Amino acid sequence: MNANLKLNRRKFLASAGALLAGAWAGGGDARAGAGAGKGFFSLAQRNGRWWLVTPAGEPFFSIGLNHIDPSPLRFTENGDLWQRKYGNSMERWLKEAVAPDLRAWGFNSVGWTQEVVTRGLTNHRHSRAFTFEEYQWLGLPYCHQLPFADFHQWEAETRHPDLKSAEFAEWCDYVARENCVRMKDDPKLIGYFYVDCPTWIHTTNFSTWKGPLFDPEKLKTGAGREELFDLATSWYRITHDAIRRYDPHHLILGDRYEANAPLPEEVVRAALPFVDVLSFQHFGLPDKVQADLARWHKLVGKPVLYADGHRARKLADGVHHHDAKGYVAILAALREVRGCVGMHLCGAYLRNRCRQRGLRDEHEQPDAEPLAGITAANREMAEWVKQTTKTK
Repeated sequence: MNANLKLNRRKFLASAGALLAGAWAGGGDARAGAGAGKGFFSLAQRNGRWWLVTPAGEPFFSIGLNHIDPSPLRFTENGDLWQRKYGNSMERWLKEAVAPDLRAWGFNSVGWTQEVVTRGLTNHRHSRAFTFEEYQWLGLPYCHQLPFADFHQWEAETRHPDLKSAEFAEWCDYVARENCVRMKDDPKLIGYFYVDCPTWIHTTNFSTWKGPLFDPEKLKTGAGREELFDLATSWYRITHDAIRRYDPHHLILGDRYEANAPLPEEVVRAALPFVDVLSFQHFGLPDKVQADLARWHKLVGKPVLYADGHRARKLADGVHHHDAKGYVAILAALREVRGCVGMHLCGAYLRNRCRQRGLRDEHEQPDAEPLAGITAANREMAEWVKQTTKTK
């Protein structure tokens, strides 16, 4: 850890206590977040652990599912399934199929709704995010991604933005106007995500052509590290201010960092004043997930969210099936991370022909064996939350 980050952490932890407001009903624990005590999701500590807190003041560990897209039901080989069963209605599909399933399987939230629909070196795209109305039809707590920029590590088509330009700030204001104005009064909204695995100093085979957002060679000098801190500060300040211009209450969950890629401390240090949670994608083994999230929580003192991940097994039929035992192990590992406020499974709800992983297939048949284990683990986790948050 460099000296600047140590200094920043001391300042952050000292100021964080002053920012905590309100009390957790029945427990007297300090609450944090702009929506604390105002009918929105917030954050709090109880019995030495961080939690999300519902608008009603109840402790909440987000057990979410990512990637919910109905398009597999519309393959021509599936005939009139979509029309016949749901009357070409997203509202009916969400209310009659998705919401009952998620509740029955023990999920209490929705993380990142977009799903990979085409994957290649020159064309790698996700489905669109849900609209405000679709979240209402689903009726569960949710997180929403704001498309401020597209320097995701899987992004294969879009060049990097100029984060310090007037046009970038103008775009961010539009994104916030388009999304946050409609969602600002919704008590079901947990908070906002930004970029999915931002490529601050790394690339993948999809993004090699445009390089990272910042040249990692510059980090060899103090001037270069300050340049990255300044650039990242611009990113987090502009996006934060755009949101707060239109939504003063909901949590800011920030970028979903790739835990297995380089993450400069300068980026995290820049983010601290402008985000409520550090969010991570992590596809490592349970002990590695636990160690990495615990390390970042200890380093900065902020809650952490396991925002995307978990392993699947590819069997002889060519299909990726979730590893229920691994899922149980991940949840158990996250219980030991006292700053962790949730786990979101890299779903999907429906298995498509691109990702080839889901809890139901394109004919809506459930992946029964993994689902049984996942459901049991989710219910056990909910009971653990209840027991752990009892007032002592």
